Amino acid sequence: MEYFPNQVKKPLTEQHMPRGKRKEQFFLISLAGIQFTHILDFMIMMPLGPEFIRELNINTHQFGLLLSSYTFAAAIAGVLATYFIDRFERRILLLSLYACFIIATLICGLAPDYHSLFIARAFAGAFGGILGSLVQTIVADSIPFERRGKALGVVMSAFSVSTVAGVPLSLLLANNIPSLGWRAPFIFIALISCVILYLAYRNIPRIVGHLDQVHEGSRLSQVWNVFIAHQHLRVFVFMALIMITGFSVIPYIALYLTSNVGISNAYIPLIYLSGGIATLMSSRLVGHLADRYGKVKIFKILAIASLIPLLVTTNLMPVPLWVVLLNSTAFFVLISGRMIPAMAIASQMVEAKIRGTFMSLIGSVQMLSNGLASVIAGVVVTIGADGKMEHYNVVGYGAAACGLLTFWLVGYIHTDKPAKAIANAKTPTKTTAT
Repeated sequence: MEYFPNQVKKPLTEQHMPRGKRKEQFFLISLAGIQFTHILDFMIMMPLGPEFIRELNINTHQFGLLLSSYTFAAAIAGVLATYFIDRFERRILLLSLYACFIIATLICGLAPDYHSLFIARAFAGAFGGILGSLVQTIVADSIPFERRGKALGVVMSAFSVSTVAGVPLSLLLANNIPSLGWRAPFIFIALISCVILYLAYRNIPRIVGHLDQVHEGSRLSQVWNVFIAHQHLRVFVFMALIMITGFSVIPYIALYLTSNVGISNAYIPLIYLSGGIATLMSSRLVGHLADRYGKVKIFKILAIASLIPLLVTTNLMPVPLWVVLLNSTAFFVLISGRMIPAMAIASQMVEAKIRGTFMSLIGSVQMLSNGLASVIAGVVVTIGADGKMEHYNVVGYGAAACGLLTFWLVGYIHTDKPAKAIANAKTPTKTTAT
């Protein structure tokens, strides 16, 4: 069910067009805010490792488990969500999950010890993982495919900014509010999430088009059919390769720049901040270009172009700061930009009645791929006797190979028209009036 159908199905007068655009803009901003906070909640942990280890009296292995608790809980929750995500009205489900996410994040900031923080992070990851898939599902349900690239550009800009802004923001809050320390970023996210929850309550409509379809048969068999459909498996592999391309490199950028390139720790926030501002500015442009020139074409251009800063990043020698800034900004813009046409393509692979299930599975694949990429890269890279990272270039070559595979694979998964019950062909359906 498209929430803004009049903007494409019949002409609008000049008097009504601005009103419709404003409504759609606030709708997308609300979804972008949800996307921003739940991804930021994940990113803020990474730069605070030393403080967590010191304050909680834990070792590096325990800190790694703390990070992975969020990722793996999100992946598991994404799979479990397939059992119910398409059986509830989208708005109620989104607001309920977001409220639970806020509570879990606040508990993270108030956790008295390592074990309670570990449990709270797992719950935050579970709710956040479902939210990510649900936000993209709502965009696909509400915005026609012809304008979906631009709409996803708005929402995915939140993904890009939170990914690169998490490092400087967490350091800024933790270092400037000593009374709270590592707790400050969590409390900050909980507070701004309350504001976004109100905006979402005001601006996100009821979305019930997917409820028109009455499914028969066991839910397990329905989910299994969605998962094993040949066309869907291609999409899952495609999304996994996209995430591995970026997240095998991103977690080790700061360490490589400080140990091998000679960049001071003081400039690391600046590098991420520059990337965040640039991606905020470029995301809507990428979405517009994807709508105008085709999602596959723009994805292929970005996939190839992103390999240049990726290989430079993993082979960089000591250079001036301005060279690092130019390359890292290009890296974040291009790596993040690929996700906009990619998600627009993926969202069009299924009908609305199973889109929530499909996008939840994609979310789980993304989370598992992120964890797998970090683990593999962590095995490959080593720290030499001189304190420098070794074999980071090998990680870069592997990531580039995955990027080339996405360039090839996208041509095999793209469809210009909505899929017609690819994975649910054997499930009888009945349409009722809304």
